[in-house]
Amino acid sequence: QVQLQESGPGLVKPSQTLSLTCAVSGGSITTDYYYWSWIRQPPGKGMEWIGYITYSGITYYSPSLKSRTSISRDPSKNLFTLQLSSVTPEDTAVYYCARGSAGSGAMDYWGKGTQVTVSS
Repeated sequence: QVQLQESGPGLVKPSQTLSLTCAVSGGSITTDYYYWSWIRQPPGKGMEWIGYITYSGITYYSPSLKSRTSISRDPSKNLFTLQLSSVTPEDTAVYYCARGSAGSGAMDYWGKGTQVTVSS
């Protein structure tokens, strides 16, 4: 059973960088054909895909967030990270990490999510 756990500060000040970590257990982030995503849900809105990093370390980002987003990984610790720079209150959301399958296209395992609030 794959498990994902998000962690990071719950409060970030405007203009700063939001940094989150997703620790993965029960499966390796380098296993072929899986990708590892970040998704968020602002209050009262739908899910928004942020980006992902593949099993081989290639990254893809949402065009609307690409200029501010960086996703990286540490295979030795079996985790991947999200950095979102120059945050504003509009970046307030519950942030999720998830595993996706290149074969099915579906995200089959999700973390529980972590609330991040951008406020001074």
